[in-house]
Amino acid sequence: MHSFASDNYAGVHPDVLAAIGAVNAGHQRSYGYDPVTAEAEELFRAHFGRHAEAYFVANGTAANVLSLQAVLRPYQAVICAESAHINTDECGAPERYLGCKLIDLPTPDGKLTVDLLDARVSGRADEHQVQPAAVAITQSTELGTRYSLAEVRAIADWAHARGMALHVDGARLANAATGLGVGLGEASAGCGADVLSFGGTKNGLMGGEAVVFLRPGLGAHFRYHRKQAMQLVPKMRYVAAQFRALLTDDLWRRNAEHANAMAARLAAGVAGVEGVRITHPVEANAVFAVLPAEAVPVLQEVSQFYVWDERSSEVRWMTSFDTTEKDVDAFAEAVRRVVA
Repeated sequence: MHSFASDNYAGVHPDVLAAIGAVNAGHQRSYGYDPVTAEAEELFRAHFGRHAEAYFVANGTAANVLSLQAVLRPYQAVICAESAHINTDECGAPERYLGCKLIDLPTPDGKLTVDLLDARVSGRADEHQVQPAAVAITQSTELGTRYSLAEVRAIADWAHARGMALHVDGARLANAATGLGVGLGEASAGCGADVLSFGGTKNGLMGGEAVVFLRPGLGAHFRYHRKQAMQLVPKMRYVAAQFRALLTDDLWRRNAEHANAMAARLAAGVAGVEGVRITHPVEANAVFAVLPAEAVPVLQEVSQFYVWDERSSEVRWMTSFDTTEKDVDAFAEAVRRVVA
């Protein structure tokens, strides 16, 4: 059966695959000095604003770490949610490569708030303590929830009033923007974000992410950071071609809209099943649920998915652009059968 483990498990969207093939002719300058990369960069400006600077990297870990490097010094810290990907799933890469501390705050739903930030930030200008210099949020969050535009703006205003930057981990920004009914720029730059890790791999690309600087001048030296971090792709046109396809004719939106709809359909399909409890609002392409412990391994024989919390038997089901209604309905039926 179709896998519900991760949207990274999905294949490559046919339009993206065709875009890669279309640039596979002749010789082009390497390292991003080619017309395809220039066109992709222009599309980023069209979506995120005329000051936006996009730099392509190979994966999300690099995008997160390098975008934070641009706004932090080693004696500084970044504030994030306890569940944030940079805190739980980067194998310590931010701490190792930046030399910075992560200040992780417990949240009930994966979302930071101004009240949580106010309660934690102290010791500024004290040389005995790390100095918070950035706030990092994930949109949509690791728990499948999303920030409203007002919530992001409030955090941005809070950070800017203290001389701090706002970083957005946008591995699934497309899913959040689609759910909010807005464009990519309105969901990021329009809310005051300074730097963005924009995801492509989870939304139909073969491989590639982008670091997008939304404040003029913030990425002035980034090309050197990228090279030193071993993320300068020689044949950049193949990465750029994927983003060119994703940002043309609203492919990003269509892919995300479908993935979100399939998650909502799955949640509805298991709603009311005795022994199944949805634990977070389904606001993007993730469904979190608590199941009877004995049902989990049986269902994992039916389809792959992650156990989010072994103690409570909370699981995560992810949908993607290639998830079909048939896939969802068959798995929901399996859940009903096994749990019963």
